[in-house]
Amino acid sequence: MPVISTPQAFNQDDLYIDLEAITGHRLFLKCEGFNFAGSIKLKAATAMVEAAERDGLLSQDSVLVESSSGNLGVALSMIAASKGYRFVCVTDSRCNLATRLLLEALGSEVHVITEPSPTGGLLGARIDHVRALCTSDDRYVWLNQYTNPHNHAAHYRTTAPAIARAFPDLDVLFIGAGTTGTLMGCARYFRTWHRPVRVVAVDAEGSASFGRPARRRMIPGLGTSIRPPLLDRSYVDDVVHVDEADTIRTCHRLARHGFVFGGSTGTVVHGADQWLARWDRPVTAVAIAPDLGERYLETVYRADWVQDLYGDDVLRSKTAA
Repeated sequence: MPVISTPQAFNQDDLYIDLEAITGHRLFLKCEGFNFAGSIKLKAATAMVEAAERDGLLSQDSVLVESSSGNLGVALSMIAASKGYRFVCVTDSRCNLATRLLLEALGSEVHVITEPSPTGGLLGARIDHVRALCTSDDRYVWLNQYTNPHNHAAHYRTTAPAIARAFPDLDVLFIGAGTTGTLMGCARYFRTWHRPVRVVAVDAEGSASFGRPARRRMIPGLGTSIRPPLLDRSYVDDVVHVDEADTIRTCHRLARHGFVFGGSTGTVVHGADQWLARWDRPVTAVAIAPDLGERYLETVYRADWVQDLYGDDVLRSKTAA
């Protein structure tokens, strides 16, 4: 029986869903939403804060600040509350209302950016705002998830070995690409594993991460408007891009089977489904589900929001039924 004294001390790292009955492919979904932060971002947040403490960058007067579309902000907010730090989350207008309310409930200050940078989009504008805060007051400490090596190191130490233990015959691993911390940590681990594993990055259409032009995206989590500094393309075997309408259809498809996941998971599962449909032999495949779906009830799972942005036909598709 686990007994903990801090919320970051608990994480369920060994839960998988067999999706073959839903997708028709031998695909196992690693569920990362069962912790008090509600997402895989707890691992990176914990690693970055602990490294900053070891390096003497944090004191009780420090104010943690980070740019986040939501999940990392929640994880840092939870850790900050546990450790007694102040935390400022710089997000943008795409951040789910439930996430913003949760950040505030945890005692954090939330700055919402509404105007994109001319060159870096909303992400660039968020980063500019963080830099301005740090320039204005030396109490601000920016962990910088976009360049912090502890972001990917956390997954090298935890996520990838957990998958390796559960699936010693793993052939293919599907990972969503945001900051690419999870992607790079797992890809580096499996590059030197005892058998070859094909690492497939799943990105959102409209993301600039892999060299495509950036355009509007409305579902937070995956994709960026600038190339992620952590990304080393040499570790990625394939890239699949997923349209947001397909993300929504897949989320609703999973929900019809009792599994309510976040937008990133819908993207990853659809990308895996696409890739596996083109593969010509049976494989053992795992996809990573970064979070659950409760924070998306106002967006991905709300019919009028979906219809306003993507049209009336999205939820009428057979794949959403």
